[in-house]
Amino acid sequence: MPLNTRADTVAGPHGPIPVRRYTPAGITTGPPIVWVHGGGFFKGDLDLPETHEVARALALAGFPVVTVDYRLATVGPRLGRRGIRYPVPVDDVVAVLRAVQEEFPDGVILGGASAGACLSAATVLRLASEGAPPLRGVFLAYGFFHAALPVRSREVIGRLRGRRRYTHLPALLNLTNRNYAGTAAAAAEPFAFPGGHPLHDFPPALMLDAEGDSMRASGEQFARELTDAAVPVEYHVLPGTVHAFLNRPGDPAFAQATGMIAEWARRI
Repeated sequence: MPLNTRADTVAGPHGPIPVRRYTPAGITTGPPIVWVHGGGFFKGDLDLPETHEVARALALAGFPVVTVDYRLATVGPRLGRRGIRYPVPVDDVVAVLRAVQEEFPDGVILGGASAGACLSAATVLRLASEGAPPLRGVFLAYGFFHAALPVRSREVIGRLRGRRRYTHLPALLNLTNRNYAGTAAAAAEPFAFPGGHPLHDFPPALMLDAEGDSMRASGEQFARELTDAAVPVEYHVLPGTVHAFLNRPGDPAFAQATGMIAEWARRI
């Protein structure tokens, strides 16, 4: 299927937000999708494979897609409010989603990976609190939804392989979250890390986790919290996978996951 790609910007509270639009040249087969990349809140852009290749795969499956180049958190030797911190990145995602909702009043799907999954979940709560139109659904890949990583099960620890056994230690992941939030008080806010807060306003959700991923502890917990809030949620752990499989288009899990997302998005 032919594909049209176009750079654009959306007005936001902190200035223009670069976006990229992916439009199927033929007949669309599903609702528009806003897609948010990961990168620990401090890295990533519109050319990241997790951004571009995922958007391209979903657009080739018939979905109009808008990717978001949200402002990245400042990385510095000291924590605090100086620099770019929460709520700036989530403000950017909220602004883009609102703009796309105005273009497509029949409904929009939101999706994100890793830190982008957290930003997407936070955006859902922000929009609900502001009385915005509800989303058709939200899909979240290997996200970190809690200010601090929940206790990892022995099964999760036993599945960890490679360098992420060390780079994704709970202390380092928690420090990354604190860097994004800026302060402990900000990290406790539901619009920073939705995990552990009321989730009754969530739309239907699809969650995909990697089997060998420390962050699965947060994904599993968040899926339970959604279920407890009576939110329709489909939760899948992809066997044999590690974190950020959507950033590796050659990984068989990439095609599997994007296919699952497309099939789910058509159903809802």
